[in-house]
Amino acid sequence: MSSEWILTTLGEICSKQRGAIQTGPFGSQLHNSDYKEVGIPVVMPTNIGDGGIATDGIARIDQSDAERLQQHKLQLDDIVFSRRGDVTKNALISSEEVGWLCGTGCLKVRLGEQTMANATFISYYLRLPETKEWLVRHAVGATMPNLNTGILSSVPIRLPPLESQFEIAAILGTLDDRITLLRETNKTLESIAQAIFKSWFVDFDPVRAKMEGRQPEGMDEETAVLFPDSFKESDFGLVPNNWHWGTLDDLCTLNPESWTAKKHPDTLNYVDLSNTKENIISGVSVLSFEAAPSRARRVLRTGDSIVGTVRPGNKSYAFIGCNLENLTGSTGFAVLRPKTLELAEFIYISVTREPIIEHLTHIADGGAYPAVRPEVVAKVKTVLPSDNALKKFHQIVSPLFESVANNQSRVEVLTSMRDALIPRLISGQIRIPEAQEQVENALQ
Repeated sequence: MSSEWILTTLGEICSKQRGAIQTGPFGSQLHNSDYKEVGIPVVMPTNIGDGGIATDGIARIDQSDAERLQQHKLQLDDIVFSRRGDVTKNALISSEEVGWLCGTGCLKVRLGEQTMANATFISYYLRLPETKEWLVRHAVGATMPNLNTGILSSVPIRLPPLESQFEIAAILGTLDDRITLLRETNKTLESIAQAIFKSWFVDFDPVRAKMEGRQPEGMDEETAVLFPDSFKESDFGLVPNNWHWGTLDDLCTLNPESWTAKKHPDTLNYVDLSNTKENIISGVSVLSFEAAPSRARRVLRTGDSIVGTVRPGNKSYAFIGCNLENLTGSTGFAVLRPKTLELAEFIYISVTREPIIEHLTHIADGGAYPAVRPEVVAKVKTVLPSDNALKKFHQIVSPLFESVANNQSRVEVLTSMRDALIPRLISGQIRIPEAQEQVENALQ
């Protein structure tokens, strides 16, 4: 099969297919004052994720500015690159992002008519380890690597026949579709748990219903009896009778365990802030203790909540749902270990609610790397319900968190399979029917 492949470059492909490689707008064309709360999304390097676009905190501009910069609008199957920093980051534009803007700090690759190269295939090709190494090697700038249109045009590409490209893209796309579905399912499950938490422990809906002589909505008698039917005054406002205000360290222990030079395993499963985002750990590094960075010290166990203390607004937090042997977190995390496992989910949702993350972001200091002390995270104020109410909450939401953990484990398996298949398929080391069979078996 490989004898039918041709060696070309990304620039030649774009030229032959009437496409183009273009730099995003310069800072002089798009100022900080142009960004709005509502408007057309602008894709920046921070929004470029694992082959796709992450929309959390995405910048936006007015429609008039988007029209003024219409040459930078994104079309279906464009590929967006980070122009500086991590120059290996790129994402394929889906139908959801059509009409958005390629932002400052990015490069846009438009493949064109796709008569010789399929855009999805090319997007996977650009994620090959050897392609990433080539980009890093050819990027300019000692302290901050940079790409330009010339460098990106020169990226070498080995193209199989177009039909094979579509088949390879379909196989890898099937895995990516399942990964996306599992992650979306996890967001839904966590949203359900957050909604119950907010209703019970923030808005106090069951208490208000009982005060008005109503049965709490969607709640059986056995659960309703766990909630007071009145409020009392406190220094922090109204609180349900027999409940009180406290802080998270009333319920957990901060940074309870650390590896030391005298006491440590030979191998660590290491989690860093950079690969942790909104309860998704995108990769665990397996490192020897000697090779691990000095910050790889926090021991993590099932039920722990980890919260990044550097740039809290990055939302580098997660719930540890499985006890992976020798799981270790960076010292950049505040580790909150529940005093009993029945408190685990309550602690996690308490500390990762949007108002709390905003508060930690606001009080963080330190110039280029604003941070809060771990003790500040542990001192987050929270209502302290009765033990029975906390146990009931755990009974209801722990199955949701177990499903999230199982789905995340499945994501890791499928991601590893996809990453292993990309170079083997694209190099022709594995035949398409064999890869299809492997994927079908993995998805059963």
